[in-house]
Amino acid sequence: MKKDGNASINNLLVSLFNSVLDTEAKAIITKEYEDISENDMHIIEAVGIDVPKKVSEIAKSLNVTPGTMTVNIDNLEKKGYVIRTRSESDKRVVFISLTDRGKQAFFHHRDFHKKMIKSAVANLTDDERDALMRCLTKLNNFFAEWEYEKSK
Repeated sequence: MKKDGNASINNLLVSLFNSVLDTEAKAIITKEYEDISENDMHIIEAVGIDVPKKVSEIAKSLNVTPGTMTVNIDNLEKKGYVIRTRSESDKRVVFISLTDRGKQAFFHHRDFHKKMIKSAVANLTDDERDALMRCLTKLNNFFAEWEYEKSK
């Protein structure tokens, strides 16, 4: 039973992962945002709407090099989604923030995630939600440990 259960869980996780990627791509890259990629949308999410961020901070949050992120930010800036501003106190420091168009894309992406989560937790009891959180936390920790071990 346990072996079959593990195979079923594996199949479900693989299917879920693929469905999330496919569905998210179709949901967030609409006609209005056909000039950017899913990756661009995740960069927009990482820039966020709270406070301007340095390229290195955005790169770190997405596990890419600052050089790679700079190229992506260049493209998003040309398309009107982000803007660079120099620090008043240190002109060498450049901050990235979202333009109005970038904020619209951010909220568009966030709304998809809100709908996804609402669907996932609909009609769950508190105990079921707690169990789901524990499972997802364990899975997240596994991926974090995997990345850590790989980086050694």
